Amino acid sequence: MWDSETEAVGRRDFSNGVLTTSKHGIKTDGFEQRGQSWFVETDIPSDLLVQIGDVSFHLHKYPLLSRSGKLHRIIYESRDAELKKLVLDDIPGGPEAFELAAKFCYGIAVDLTAIIISGLRCAAEYLEMTEDLEEGNLIFKTEAFLSYVVLSSWRDSIIVLKSCEKLSPWAENLQIVRRCSESIAWKACANPKGIKWQYTGKPLRVSSPKWNGMKDSSPSRNQQVPPDWWFEDISILRIDHFVRVITAIKVKGMRYELIGAVIMHYASKWLPGLIKEGSGSGDPVDDGSNSTNSNGSGSSWKGGLHIIVAGTKEDTPTIQAKDQRMIIESLISIIPPQRDSVSCSFLLRLLRMANMLKVAPALVTELEKRVGMKFEQAQLADLLIPCYNRSETLYDIDLVQRLLEHFLVQEQSESSSPVKQSFSDKNMYDSAQRGTNPNAKMRVARLLDSYLTEVSRDRNLSLTKFQVLAEALPESARTCNDGLYRAIDSYLKAHPTLTEHERKRLCRVMDCQKLSIDACMHAAQNERLPLRVVVQVLFSEQVKISNAISNNSIKDAGEFQYQPLIPNLKTLLEGTPQSFQEGWAAAKKDINTLKFELDSVKAKYLELQNEMETLQRQFDKMGKPKQTSAWTVGWKKLSKIGRTTENNDMRSQVGNAEQTKKMLRRWRNSIS
Repeated sequence: MWDSETEAVGRRDFSNGVLTTSKHGIKTDGFEQRGQSWFVETDIPSDLLVQIGDVSFHLHKYPLLSRSGKLHRIIYESRDAELKKLVLDDIPGGPEAFELAAKFCYGIAVDLTAIIISGLRCAAEYLEMTEDLEEGNLIFKTEAFLSYVVLSSWRDSIIVLKSCEKLSPWAENLQIVRRCSESIAWKACANPKGIKWQYTGKPLRVSSPKWNGMKDSSPSRNQQVPPDWWFEDISILRIDHFVRVITAIKVKGMRYELIGAVIMHYASKWLPGLIKEGSGSGDPVDDGSNSTNSNGSGSSWKGGLHIIVAGTKEDTPTIQAKDQRMIIESLISIIPPQRDSVSCSFLLRLLRMANMLKVAPALVTELEKRVGMKFEQAQLADLLIPCYNRSETLYDIDLVQRLLEHFLVQEQSESSSPVKQSFSDKNMYDSAQRGTNPNAKMRVARLLDSYLTEVSRDRNLSLTKFQVLAEALPESARTCNDGLYRAIDSYLKAHPTLTEHERKRLCRVMDCQKLSIDACMHAAQNERLPLRVVVQVLFSEQVKISNAISNNSIKDAGEFQYQPLIPNLKTLLEGTPQSFQEGWAAAKKDINTLKFELDSVKAKYLELQNEMETLQRQFDKMGKPKQTSAWTVGWKKLSKIGRTTENNDMRSQVGNAEQTKKMLRRWRNSIS
């Protein structure tokens, strides 16, 4: 990442990073390497062989024993007085650190740098090179260099912390990791205006998800330092050290937006599949961590982690999967609790990899809850998560169902008690920034309809799962059912073997009255829909027209609101199949005929009733005679015969009217 660099701080003098000792018993010109062996350039023959792995050092006892308590104890406490070989395979820092420590014992100048200081400090502790043996021994001098030079430098603190990756647990026990993490955290939280040290910068591009070009830049007076200047530098750290730094930064009060942003940046470097599989997020950072390995400490941690191709658990490389699982679990644990600390797209991509790598169920559940809190911000491409548990379906439908349930639970808790949070922590997920609930539910409804349209193409998707997911949201969340109709039509197209009963059951999730004119036109021509649904679509349009006609309050606006409905209905009927058109035309003709006959019967009935009343009045006007004559008896017989005839005519007319009404009622029932 950087060239080796040390910085003098204050006015302390460390001989420009050159480590020497004034006392040495053997005069030498230096060390000479021959293959895998090191020899001291001196006329005195070697009397001690130190073996570290495949590397051997041919040295002398006196310079080493006078400054190393461990070597002194091993040789003098052993029963073999002629011991000439030691094996130190467990020395921290390996043969490189022991070489530097041996040179110090011989009085050879050693250039201290940030890259070697941690290994040399741990080796000095292992060899017990304390002040009890000699004043100004290796422990004292390396500790002073760490405290006064390294921890005062931003870049050196990063380099030393990176070099500690292969020194566990020595670096932890000597507090090197803790002190470097604290130093980095203090500098990261500093005011950007006061930064005068060098850092790895990037061009000022807001939309870029990665740094395009790693170049050293030292902020000048005219150059404004961005608030994310420290992202790239700490992203080279291993995940456990990265977590230590982020934890220290949180304690010092860094804004949660920046903490969430640096977590996403770190994931883009070490888990490039998160960016590669997304839409519109740019390409992943290629070999970003590998470049740091070449300049770093040569840690056993293998640079950047590549995305694992979706497959079975047995197909996943064990070591690589373990490393990725550790990164994902660690990142989930340090995401700030605030709702808007990271994007919903990032959480969904992290959830995809967590399911693929079999992350701990508790962490997966926590991640699902976080997604549910901001589910209205999700994108369709991020929701299409494959099913990794050998399920029959292509996509994980149950996962989306759980996310939707978490969203509805949060919505319910906010509507009942806006101040109370769903988590115990008061600062957990700020609901004030959520917005109005109806808008969030409508966005989720549109997202869910699009998701159903995509997954409906899966032939293994059962009708029950589709129906349960479609009915998960309340009816008020959908003001228009066009998206749901598209999903239903797509499901019918992908499942042509459904029975009539199953098709009717599927269409029950849709409200025909909430379809637009275009959707109604398409539904009227859709032969995959049940006949009853097509009739309901046509009838709903007819009801809308009838309601518009019968509403007296829209007389003034009738030309604006009602007239466009008639051409739409005509267009709707013209677009239906021929069989539906003929049936609808015959039905309308029968309705008009029955209406005309009913009106005629009513008119005749009123006319007969008027004549009856007229005859009754005339009869009442005629007085009764005192004596009964033949004319009176004859007249009574004639009037009785007339009344009987009139009553029979009226009964026949009323019977015809009732029969007409019954026929009309039976026709209406058959239509509905």
